[in-house]
Amino acid sequence: MASIFGSGVMSPLFYFFFALTVVGFAVEAWAFIDALTRPKAAYPAAGKLTKTIWLLILGVALVVGAFAVYSGSLIGFLSVAAFVAAAVYLVDVRPKVKEMGGKRGGSGYGPYGPW
Repeated sequence: MASIFGSGVMSPLFYFFFALTVVGFAVEAWAFIDALTRPKAAYPAAGKLTKTIWLLILGVALVVGAFAVYSGSLIGFLSVAAFVAAAVYLVDVRPKVKEMGGKRGGSGYGPYGPW
């Protein structure tokens, strides 16, 4: 983490953007973990890309976000694109996939169907 704080005085604006980078990474991690937990068949049933493709997209976004946090530098367009990919998953894909299958053993479901 020495590269983040370095030797020298950082402005408050740097810390603000670094905090945004950390929040973006957290959103990317949430999207990736959520995509891992959803059933594979729910993606095509919802009319979305396959689970494998979404995991690939979100995995790349997660790596870009991790690099941005670790290096302490905003890598510009790639950071924004990674956040947008995670946001699209969470806002558009996740609700539809959740509707189609949800998580295995999700709330409201017993061993023989809905309560």
